[in-house]
Amino acid sequence: MSEMRELTCIVCPIGCKLRATVEGKEVLEIEGNTCKRGLAYGIDELRAPKRTVTSTVRVDGGFLPLVPVRTEAPVPKEKIGEIMRQLATVRVPAPVAIHQVILANAAGTGVNVVASRDMEARDDLS
Repeated sequence: MSEMRELTCIVCPIGCKLRATVEGKEVLEIEGNTCKRGLAYGIDELRAPKRTVTSTVRVDGGFLPLVPVRTEAPVPKEKIGEIMRQLATVRVPAPVAIHQVILANAAGTGVNVVASRDMEARDDLS
């Protein structure tokens, strides 16, 4: 039996209201998108939703105690909890460079978690 699902496209600032007819994981029809990217987003979101994960990890000896991190690519939504649990155990030594891999192959997704900024070491550690 098919059902109607509504979602908002997040590909661009327009935020089109999409209406999709789905049957299980099969997308039968999508309406409301104003571009092809919206159509692709709707299909992907309904079949296998993915998100970019952002968080922070502890830095030992850093100018600040935490460094922001993010996944290099979107990951399956169902893996977010596992990735967050892994990140909670990570500690990195300062200095940290932007784009440095902090957690490789997060939760077996094949996607790395990288630093979102540089983090210098504290000068007062001598």
